[in-house]
Amino acid sequence: MALDVAPVPHGRWHSFRLALRMARRDISRHRGRSLLIILLILLPVAGMTGAAALAQSMQETPAERVQYQLGNTQARFRSMPASNAETVQDPVLETATMTRNYTVDPGFTPRNPVDGIPAGYEVLTERQLTLTVRAGASGAGGSGAGASDVPVMAKAVDALNPAFTGKYTLLKGRAAASADEILVSPGALERFGIRLGDRLTTADGTFAVVGTLRDATYSDGNPILFLRPGQAEMGSPAVQGNPLGETMYYLVGSKPVTWDQIRDLNRSGIAVLSRAVALDPPVTSGAALGSGAMPAAGYVAAVLIAALALLEVGLLAGAAFAVGAKRQVRELALLAASGAETSTVRAVVTAAGLWLGSIAVVAGAVLGAGGAAAVVAAARHLGSVRFPGFHLDILPTAAAMAMGLLACFLAAVVPARQVARQAVLGALKSGRAPAVSGPWPARVGGALLVVAVLCLAAGRWLGLTGDLDAVAARTPLVAALLTGGAVLAVAALVLLTGTFIRILTARTAWMPLPLRMAARDSARNRSRTVPAVAAVLAAATLASAAMVLSASQMEEAKRSHLWAARVNQVSLPLETAPVQSPGTAPAPAIEPAAVTAALQRELSTVQWTQVLKGPVLSKCNLQASADGSLPANSGGADCRQYKLAVPAGQECPTTPQGRVLDGQDWRCNGSMFPAGAAGQLPPVVVGGVDELRALLGREPSPAAVEALNSGGLVVSNPVFEKDGKATLQSYDVRQPVAGPGSAVAYKPQSNTVLPAVVDAPDVPVPFYGVLPPETASGLGIHVGNSVLLAQLSAYPEAAEQDRASAALAQVYRIQALGFYVEPGADRTGSELLWLIVGTSALITLSAAGITTGLALADSRADHMTLAGVGAPPRLRKALAGAQSMMTASLGTSLGVAAGVVPAVLLIGATRMYPVPVVPWMPLVALLVAVPLTGSALAWVFARARLPVSRRSPGI
Repeated sequence: MALDVAPVPHGRWHSFRLALRMARRDISRHRGRSLLIILLILLPVAGMTGAAALAQSMQETPAERVQYQLGNTQARFRSMPASNAETVQDPVLETATMTRNYTVDPGFTPRNPVDGIPAGYEVLTERQLTLTVRAGASGAGGSGAGASDVPVMAKAVDALNPAFTGKYTLLKGRAAASADEILVSPGALERFGIRLGDRLTTADGTFAVVGTLRDATYSDGNPILFLRPGQAEMGSPAVQGNPLGETMYYLVGSKPVTWDQIRDLNRSGIAVLSRAVALDPPVTSGAALGSGAMPAAGYVAAVLIAALALLEVGLLAGAAFAVGAKRQVRELALLAASGAETSTVRAVVTAAGLWLGSIAVVAGAVLGAGGAAAVVAAARHLGSVRFPGFHLDILPTAAAMAMGLLACFLAAVVPARQVARQAVLGALKSGRAPAVSGPWPARVGGALLVVAVLCLAAGRWLGLTGDLDAVAARTPLVAALLTGGAVLAVAALVLLTGTFIRILTARTAWMPLPLRMAARDSARNRSRTVPAVAAVLAAATLASAAMVLSASQMEEAKRSHLWAARVNQVSLPLETAPVQSPGTAPAPAIEPAAVTAALQRELSTVQWTQVLKGPVLSKCNLQASADGSLPANSGGADCRQYKLAVPAGQECPTTPQGRVLDGQDWRCNGSMFPAGAAGQLPPVVVGGVDELRALLGREPSPAAVEALNSGGLVVSNPVFEKDGKATLQSYDVRQPVAGPGSAVAYKPQSNTVLPAVVDAPDVPVPFYGVLPPETASGLGIHVGNSVLLAQLSAYPEAAEQDRASAALAQVYRIQALGFYVEPGADRTGSELLWLIVGTSALITLSAAGITTGLALADSRADHMTLAGVGAPPRLRKALAGAQSMMTASLGTSLGVAAGVVPAVLLIGATRMYPVPVVPWMPLVALLVAVPLTGSALAWVFARARLPVSRRSPGI
C-alpha cells in the first residue's frame, strides 16, 4: 500500500490551534513574564486611548452647549456687537460673528434685545454685574486693618427656576427666601473664608449666605454671587460703570426660534442662541470647527512620539519574548523532533504574541477609556468646566489597539524565527539556543540605514524646497517621510547593534575585571544583549525627541510672548473711553497722582511711576459722522490715531496666502510685530528722555537723546526706519476696512516723514516710538494723559494684587478694572523643561531596568557557574552593574543620536517652530544619569546568594 503524503485537510488550522493551545499553557506557566509583556503593551495603548478621549472630551458638543447655556429654555436673546446690519452670528456659538463690511453705519442703531422677543413666551432675565465685597483678616464681613474691597462677579437671576434645570444646580443649603439672603459658588466660600450662614458685606448691602450654587458655565473655583432679579440696587455706582452689566433674556415656551428669525434679529443687532437651531444648524458652525481643530504642529509631534513610543514598547516586549523563547527552547525542540513543521514551531511563539497582545490592547483600551471617563466624571463632580462631557472617539481608539497588537506580534516574530531555525539535536542536548551569527543582520541594518537617510533627506528637501504655500500642502507627506525615516533609523541601529558590540568589545584587556567580563559576555551572548540595547535605544530615542520638541516649543512660546510692558511693570489707563452715542459727555479724567498714591499705599514694591502721554480719543464720538461728513479733528474732538508705516523693501516677506517665509527675519520681529499693540501703552508716546527711559528700562542712547532734543522721532523697531527717516500715518478710528484674513485695518489719512533714530528695547514692548511734544503740537495731534506706567521690584502675590485692585477700584469707580502685571515670557519654562527631562530619564531608566532584569534572569546560569568556581558575591554584583552600564550607555548614546536628528529635521521641514532648539545640558544629563543610575540599581538588586538549581540537561 502506497504511503499517502498529501496534506491533511485543514491541517494548517489544526496546527495553528495546537500553537494557540501550547502558547496559552506557556503563558499560564510563566505568569510573571506574561504579565510584564501585557503591561508593556497595555500602558501605551491605555495612554493613547485616554489622551485621545480626553482631548475629544474637551470639545463642547452643540447638545452640551444647549444644556449648559439654556437649561430647559428655548432661546437666549442678547446684544450683538455690530457696526451695521450686515453682521451675522454663528448658529451654535452666537457670540462669534462675521461680516464682509466693517464700515460704521451712522444710521444703524442696535435694538434692545427685549424689544425683539416674539410673543407667546415667558421671559426670564439674567444680568451680569460686579459687586464689591469686603474681605480681609477679620472675615468677609469684617473691617479689620487688613480688610480690602474686592470686586467679585455676580449674577441677578432666578437660578432655581425649573426652566434653568441643567444650567444651575443647588449643591448645599437652601434657596434664598428673603431680600438679605443670597446663594454663592463654592469658590466664593473658599475665597472669603466663610461658611453657610455667615454674612457677606458688599457695596449693595449685607447678605446672609444660605446655599451654594453651581453654574454649568463656570468652574466651582470661581467666586460668584447669585442674587435674585431686583435684589441689588441696579442704579448704584457700583453697577453703573460696570462693563459686565449685560442683561440676557431667556425664552420659556414650546415654540422654537428659527434660523430665519435669528437672521432678522441679527440685522437689528441682536444675537440669539436657539435650542432648535443649535441642535440642527442650517449652516456649518465655523466656531465649533475651529475650537476642535488641533494645530498641524500638534499632529506632527503626536505622530512622531506615538510611533517611537510603540517602537519602544515593541522592543521591550521583544526582549521579554526572547527570554521566554530561550526558556521554551527544549520544549519546542521536542515538538520539532516529533515531526512538527518549522512553521508550527514558529507559530507557538507568535501565538503567544497574539494572545498577550489581544489581552493587552483590549485591557488597555478599556483602561484608557475608563480612566478618561473617570477623569471627566471627577472633573464634572468637582465643578470643573474643562470637560463638558465624555466623548470617546472610536477611530483613535481602534488605531491605538491595532498599533499595539501589531507591536506585540512583531515583537514575537524575531525570537520565533530564531528558535525555529535552531538545530534540533543541539537544543535537545543543551536546552539552549545558539547565538545567531552571520552577516545578514548587519547587511539588512546597513540597507535600512541607507533607506532611513534617504527618507530623512527626502522629507527635509520636500519641506524646504519650493513655494511655502505648496510646502504647507505637502506637510502630511513630509511628516510621514520624516517619521518613517526615524523609525527605520531605529530599526537599522537595532540590527547594527551586534556589529557595534563586536567592535566596542574587541579590545577590552585594559578594562577592570567586571567591565572586561561584561564586555566579553555581551559579545558572546548577543541574543541577550541586542534586545536589551535595542529597548534602551528606543526609549532614549523617544526621550531625546520629546526633549527637543519640548525645548523648541518653549522657545517659540518665549519668542511669541505678547509683552504688555517690561517685566514686573503694570500699565494703568488714564484715558477715558470715547463717546459712544451723540449727546453723551466724556467721563471725567483720571488723576495720575491718585492712581500713584493708591498703588504706593498698597504695594511696597513700587519703584517708580511715569505718566505716558499720547493721542487720546476721549472726546471722539464713534457713532457720529463716520462717513466722513464731519472731519476727524474738529471742535476739540479728535478721532485720529497714529502708527508708523513700514518703508518699501522692509515688509515682512510672506507668501500670497499670508504665511511668513522666515519667522526669524528681523523684518518680522520686534516691537509691534507680529501682533501689533498687545497692551494699554499708547502706540505713539508723546514725551522725552524720561518717557523713553521708562519704556526701555535703561538709559537711552546718545543718538536717541539728541534726536528727541532736536524734534526727531525715536522708533522702537528698526523695521520702521530707513535712511534716517520714518513715516507717521494718521487714520480715523471710525472708518475701519477689511484687512488681511479676518483682521480689521484702517485707511491712512495722512503721511508725515520725520527724522528718526532707532533705540530698540531688549524685549518687544508694544509701542512704535517716542515723539517730542513740540513735534506733536506742530502736527496738530490732540495729546493727553494715556497710561501710568509703574515699575515693581517683584511680581506681586495674589493678596497684594487684591489689595491693589481694590484700592484702584476706588479711584476708577469701575469695579471690573483688571490689574495685570507683566510676568515675563519664562516664569516656569525652565522648571517645565527639567520636569520633561526627569520624565524622559525615568522612561529610559525604566527600559534599562526592565531589560537588565530580563538579562539577569537569562544569565542566572552564568552567575551560578561563577559562584560554583568561587567568585565572591561582590564580583557577581559588580558584573551585573557593569552589564547594565554597558547596555544603558550604548543604548542611550545611539538613542540620543536617533532621536535628536529626526526631531531637528522634523521641526525645520514642517516649520512647526521657527528654529529647532537642542537642549544640550539636559541631553548630557540623560546620557550620564541613565547608565550610572541603572548600574547602581543593578548592583543593589543583584542577588548575593543564588538559589540552588537542578543541573540543566547537557551540562
